[in-house]
Amino acid sequence: MAAGKAKYSYLDYAATAPLCEEAANAMAPYFAAGPANMQSSANANSLHTPGRNAFNALEQARREISRVIGARKPDELIFTSGATEADNLALFGLAHAAVEQRKKQGTAPSSPRIISTEIEHDAVLNPAKRLSREGFDVVFLRPTRQGFITEEALKDALTSDTVLVSIQTANAEIGSIQRIAALAAHAHAAGAVFHTDATQALGKIPFDVTELDVDAASFSAHKVYGPKGIGALYVRTRTPISAQMLGGGQESARRSGTQNVAGAVGFAAAVRAACVSLDSEAARLTALRDHLYARVCEIEGVNATVVVGREGESFMPGIVHLLVDGFESETLILRLDAKGFAVSGGSACASHSLDPSHVLLSMGISRNAALGALRISFGRYTTKDELDAFADALNACIHSA
Repeated sequence: MAAGKAKYSYLDYAATAPLCEEAANAMAPYFAAGPANMQSSANANSLHTPGRNAFNALEQARREISRVIGARKPDELIFTSGATEADNLALFGLAHAAVEQRKKQGTAPSSPRIISTEIEHDAVLNPAKRLSREGFDVVFLRPTRQGFITEEALKDALTSDTVLVSIQTANAEIGSIQRIAALAAHAHAAGAVFHTDATQALGKIPFDVTELDVDAASFSAHKVYGPKGIGALYVRTRTPISAQMLGGGQESARRSGTQNVAGAVGFAAAVRAACVSLDSEAARLTALRDHLYARVCEIEGVNATVVVGREGESFMPGIVHLLVDGFESETLILRLDAKGFAVSGGSACASHSLDPSHVLLSMGISRNAALGALRISFGRYTTKDELDAFADALNACIHSA
C-alpha cells in the first residue's frame, strides 16, 4: 500500500502523536477569523474583557496541567514554546541561578559541576555543552547496556560543587524509564537541584513531581496528543531560576512573550484525556509492545535492542526498538514507507543525520549495528492488526530485497 493511501499506518508516536479530538475541540473556538473571535483569543495580558477571558482560560489550563503532574501550586508551571525551550530554560536558568545563590551564601565553587547523561535529548545535551564552554564542570553519565543510569554512577559523580543534575525520565529511542525518585534523592543529598526531561513520560506512565521529589521537569504537548508549539517547565516553589527570554515579564517574569492561549487550552485538554485512561491504555500498549517484539524477533536478522521484562527495569509501553543486520535505517524507513508504514530510526530531531544514534553508541552498541536501528512507536489509535501487518512488511522489506 503506497504512502498516502487509506490504510497507511502511522507508527512514529514518539516523534509526535496525532492531535486528539479533545484537544482539537478545545482549541476550535480560538481559530475563527475576524474581530468577533477576540472574546476568546485576545492577548491574555490585556485588561479589557476579552483579555481577561483569555487570561482566565490560560490560568485554567495551568491549573489543570499542574494538578495532573502533582504540582502544589499552579504558578509552579511555566508555559513555553515546547520541551526544547523548557529544557534550555531549565539547564541555563537553574545552573546560573544556583551559582548566584551560592555566591550570595559565600560558597560558590570555582568550577560548579553539572551532571547529566549521554542518552539525553539534544535539547539537554547541547545546553550542557555550552555551559561547559562557560566554565561549568559538566559530567555526562554513561548508561548500562539496557539504557539505565545507575544510582552508583550518579553517586560517584556527585561532589559538593554539584549545582544541577538533569536526567530524563524516559528515553525517546529505546524507552528505558529511569528511577527518578532515587536519583533525585542522591542529588538532593549532595545539595544539587534536580531536573528531569519528562517529555516522553507525561500522559503515558504515572508521573508526579511531588512523589518523585524533582525540582524541575520539562513537558511538550505534542507528545501527548496535543498541539505543537506549546510546552511547559515545572519549577518547584523557591527553586531559583534565571529567565532566559526577556521582555514583557509574562509567566511571572520567568519567560517573557505573549502566551499561546489556544495551545495551552489544547495542551490541558490532551493531558486531561490521556490521564483518564492512563492505566488501561498503558496496559494495552504494553501488551502490544511485547507482542510486536515477539513477532519481529522471529525474523532472521532482526534483534531487539533491549530486553524488556527484566526485574527492576521498566520500559515505555509504546516503544519497540530494533537492530536490523545488513541494512541502514534510511533504507528500511523508505521501504516501509512505500508499504504504508511510518517508523523512524531514532529521535525525529536527528532524522536527517547520517550518524548513528548517540544513545545507542553510549550503550555500547557498535556503529555498524546502530546504523540499522528502527524505532516503532505507537499509541491510542494503534491496533494489533496494524502491528501484525507491520511485522509482515518488515519481513518482506528484508528478505525480498
